[in-house]
Amino acid sequence: MPYVKVDDDTSLYVEDTGSGKPVVFIHGWPLSSKMFEYQFMNLQKNGYRCIGIDLRGFGKSDKPWGEYNYDIFASDIKTVIDSLNLKRMTLVGFSMGGAIVMHYAAKYHGQGLDKMVLIGAAAPSWTKRADFPHGMEKSSVDALIAQAYSDRPKLLSGFGKIFFSKEEGSVSREIARWLHSINLDASPYATLKCIEELRDADLRKDMQTINELKIPVAIFHGVHDKICSFDLAKIMSDGIAGSKLVRFEKSGHGLNLEEMEKTNEELMKFID
Repeated sequence: MPYVKVDDDTSLYVEDTGSGKPVVFIHGWPLSSKMFEYQFMNLQKNGYRCIGIDLRGFGKSDKPWGEYNYDIFASDIKTVIDSLNLKRMTLVGFSMGGAIVMHYAAKYHGQGLDKMVLIGAAAPSWTKRADFPHGMEKSSVDALIAQAYSDRPKLLSGFGKIFFSKEEGSVSREIARWLHSINLDASPYATLKCIEELRDADLRKDMQTINELKIPVAIFHGVHDKICSFDLAKIMSDGIAGSKLVRFEKSGHGLNLEEMEKTNEELMKFID
């Protein structure tokens, strides 16, 4: 079942490989499920079923015109989960995907979930607010939006330069180029609309709901993250009772590639 159709007839690409405990991966902006290649390879050989969903507008999924927000993404994920009849899954979200995973859990009261893993999550708010002095300045995000209208490749190149703990040397140049090529495959429209959603979304109420649901949550975060600063991880850890905060001391945002072995080991340890 490589594709699943959702309510508005949009087809979502779903990579479903391996057998065992189901682990569902939700990618970040503006990537695709390809970004988890080295998690899939490692977890599959250790007896896990790995399921990667390309969000609408990204990867091999349809790229419709229309709304792009966390509510729609959560609804799409539920349709895929229902189609695959998944139970007691671990839901893993990276960056924007972490925010989407949080919204899914809150919106559907943890339906189908056994555990959650938030990797470099853009949550509970990616931007600063009057009562939330953390994250990106809204004016900086507005500048990114303006650049998406005029020079998307340059926007994505700049994003790539701050993705890791160092501009060069923390991963191979080939890995960096590979990630950039995935970013360029995204719909320009979806790329733009999701920056707007990242700027505007406030998931603090969702975080409270997750705390009340008492779902086991692990928070993986790079200490040197320049995209979703480490203070966001501490806020999530404080706001979700019993959550496990795992510090990645050598990583920026792309910790699943910078500290690949540790990411895979910590994932399996938490899932089990």
